[in-house]
Amino acid sequence: MSLLVVGLSHRSAPVSVLERASLSADAQIKLAQDVLTAEPAAEAAVLATCNRIELYADVDKFHAGVAELSTLLARHSGVGLEELTPYLYVHYEDRAVHHLFSVACGLDSMVVGEGQILGQIKDALARGQEQHTAGRLINDLFQQALRVGKRAHSETGIDRAGQSLVSFGLEQLAGGADVTEWAADKRALVIGAGSMSSLAATTLARLGVRELVIANRTLDRAERLAASLAEAGTGTTAVRAVPMSAVTDELTRASAVVSCTGATGLVLTADAVADALAVPEGASAVLAGAVVAEGGKRAPDGSLVARLAETAGRDGRVRDRGGRTAAEPADGGCPVGLDDTHTGPAGTAGDPVQHGVWVENAGSSVPAVRQPVRTAGTARGTVRMALLDLAMPRDIDHAVHRVPGARLVDIETLAEASADAPMAADVDQVRALVAAEVAAFGAAQRAARITPTVVALRTMAADVVAGELARLDGRLIGLDDKQRGEIRQTVHRVVDKLLHAPTVRVKQLASEPGGAGYADALRTLFDLDPETVASVSRADVNDRDTDAENRGRS
Repeated sequence: MSLLVVGLSHRSAPVSVLERASLSADAQIKLAQDVLTAEPAAEAAVLATCNRIELYADVDKFHAGVAELSTLLARHSGVGLEELTPYLYVHYEDRAVHHLFSVACGLDSMVVGEGQILGQIKDALARGQEQHTAGRLINDLFQQALRVGKRAHSETGIDRAGQSLVSFGLEQLAGGADVTEWAADKRALVIGAGSMSSLAATTLARLGVRELVIANRTLDRAERLAASLAEAGTGTTAVRAVPMSAVTDELTRASAVVSCTGATGLVLTADAVADALAVPEGASAVLAGAVVAEGGKRAPDGSLVARLAETAGRDGRVRDRGGRTAAEPADGGCPVGLDDTHTGPAGTAGDPVQHGVWVENAGSSVPAVRQPVRTAGTARGTVRMALLDLAMPRDIDHAVHRVPGARLVDIETLAEASADAPMAADVDQVRALVAAEVAAFGAAQRAARITPTVVALRTMAADVVAGELARLDGRLIGLDDKQRGEIRQTVHRVVDKLLHAPTVRVKQLASEPGGAGYADALRTLFDLDPETVASVSRADVNDRDTDAENRGRS
């Protein structure tokens, strides 16, 4: 059996293809299970992140394995095989090991040197162990990849070359300004409470944003994250959790938004962002109290307009140009200045519809409705809302790029920016470490393949010795126990000495490239029972799997 990886990443495919090919957690599990069911492989694991989808398998035939794995990957991703094939890459045996070790060290990441990939590799291994799709090879490979990645971060300066995807994304949002200064006065909204969103929330709190709101489909999880940040100490940052239903309201208050959920559809549309930006700074597109829509009708309770009004009123942000709340028209007159004694605000035209509403209500306070600022009110160069989309598939509509007042940074933007990022000299040191680790792993795997054969050979020798000693006991009746013990030890020593040098040497030879044939030679020369060898292999695999699962729980 040999290791094979088939996949696509930000280096081989455009973000649009990665987005369509992305796999949910359930789809990843089903893909690995189908690989085993189709029998192109004995074991399999799926590594899926926001910028890569890779299928690892232990196969017995290269060409058949590539064909079957590619077909299954296309089927589960929903992207046709013909369309997907140009973006796929294939690595085999040592090259496959080299690829995963490089990924674990952050060398293949969009942001070189980032450490988040280690957690994602650990999760992929845990899923394989839980679903029993990961066997000896996958367990050994992923466990060693985690060790290599940790070595790279602890023994080299790769951390100086890289940063988390969150930090890199926030730098892009800051547009060249100092990130700490940029974040200082921000009201941040984080959508999602998974690992990436948690990192985003932690980073924003560390940067000292003024307010941090965490929204999640499961409110309890958002509350736990908010509580953990509060316990860790967030300085002057106020942290609170809200349900997903409150995102629309919170969006009107946010100046920075980070989203990374597992949703299959858009979480924020361009219209939602535009509607939020239609609320001028220091005011609201709708006013608290009697919210009047076009035609003089009050907005229905629970509607978007009513909720926006409630939020604006709660925050005291509903002000007219004279500094009064909108529910307090000057001198009790018409809010748009169409009565006999008032004129509309300077530079504005009175709205007869609103004037009619005021008359109908006998002069009661009726708030003026500001027209939505979908394309106006904000110069394109003035950023009022900065949005970072780290989800795959995307959470935020790509059309937000065209909304005035909004700056959107997504995976595609980060891919373009990271292509120009300078490489640190420490990267070369990590590459050397990876090369050495790949050689060591390959040698250990090749040596491990011959171990069952060597064990079977020694088992056969022990059986021969036992049989001969039993025959001798029947023929030499006059020997006492001490004499029999001396004879037994002597025979065992002779057999051990005869086997020691050949077995040690064959392990050394088998660990070298092309050494797989030595196991076959031993089996042929000593006429070893294939079932005995196979039983030793199965026992070894079961022991390794148990050890790996125990390590995963610790």
